[in-house]
Amino acid sequence: MPDFRYQDGEFYCEAVPLRRIAEAVGTPCYIYSHATVVRQFRSFDSAFNEVPHLVAYAIKANSNLALLRLLANEGAGADIVSGGELYRALQAGIAPQRIVFAGVGKSDDEVRYALRSNILMFNVESSDELRAVDRVAGEMHTKARVALRINPDIDPKTHPYISTGLKKSKFGISAERALDEYKLATTLPHIEIVGVHKHIGSQLTQVSPYVDALKRILNLVEQLAGIGVHLRYLNVGGGLGITYQDETPPQPLDLAQAISPLVKDLKCMLIFEPGRSIVGNAGVLLTRVLYHKANPEKVFVIVDAAMNDLIRPSLYGAYHEIKPVHEVRDKLKRQVLADVVGPVCESGDFLAKDRMMPLVDPGELLAVMSAGAYGFSMASNYNSRPRVAEVLVVGSEFHVIRAREEYADLVRGEMIPAFLK
Repeated sequence: MPDFRYQDGEFYCEAVPLRRIAEAVGTPCYIYSHATVVRQFRSFDSAFNEVPHLVAYAIKANSNLALLRLLANEGAGADIVSGGELYRALQAGIAPQRIVFAGVGKSDDEVRYALRSNILMFNVESSDELRAVDRVAGEMHTKARVALRINPDIDPKTHPYISTGLKKSKFGISAERALDEYKLATTLPHIEIVGVHKHIGSQLTQVSPYVDALKRILNLVEQLAGIGVHLRYLNVGGGLGITYQDETPPQPLDLAQAISPLVKDLKCMLIFEPGRSIVGNAGVLLTRVLYHKANPEKVFVIVDAAMNDLIRPSLYGAYHEIKPVHEVRDKLKRQVLADVVGPVCESGDFLAKDRMMPLVDPGELLAVMSAGAYGFSMASNYNSRPRVAEVLVVGSEFHVIRAREEYADLVRGEMIPAFLK
């Protein structure tokens, strides 16, 4: 994370000390580096310069409107999985013809919204969904452009919760049924077949599963051409990992060098759906130490951020490096094996477990690293905790891009019926 670094004993994002942001905005808060987002997107986009392509950013990774506008300005499209994400993409200025709609459970209202918006295509994941999209498109006297998402049964060698390309997964149509589902699609009057889609999982640290899955999809493309179905789009998904601890994930150029020879003669536009690899290492969660607690078995560092702010450690057992904002240079500073925990009333409320770290004093700040993806986007109001502020750093300036919620926001939209008054 080169845009996050120590300088003169203080931790900076670009040219702004995190301490200054804490003083102005309070804690906890998410802080994002503009330079990192731009660099990561351009790295991915430029890696595939030799083939026609669209980089459709996976909005679920981080859906803040300012980040979406930033990516739209860079030429990104959007991979969405809900009507709400479609709304965000459009509000951010992403062109409808650069939006693909994935997900196993699209409602009729979501399909109508997407058709009215004239998005590029739906990624369809079952025959029931295919028929439903056809029916809704018929009611609207239009046609729906679709790609069928195929499950290639490839092990991505990642966390089981984010593995999506195995037979036991809820995602996609099995490779064995793919040809039959495409034949069904050709019989539906309000369906226009335009592509094929695959996505095998997230936080991939090897290129080989990606390549193996693509080879299976290319075999299907050849079979489809044999029955007169010629595709315009090959959506190869996303999923490249980032470094949280000691991973060495492939870079976009590694992926390009591996798959470009396989697709260079295809008359298809490639679509990619990166999310985590664009924003994951562009963000940190800034939190303040409240106090220490020790019992005979354990030392706890209690901070003001909690699992409702960053659920990845609790949900996935994920590792996030934690750095003191004031650099610890004193080698005699007491090191402890500690759990970093928040105020939420759950034993699962932790940001780190059994972490060897300097025992920072109450009032000091900690930066939870690599929190730009699936941090705020998975945050909640559990324990009636207001969601935190988000800040974008651009050089020597910072901008609040989401205000901290107040207590009144917690009950907005709720009402007490008359019979209880």
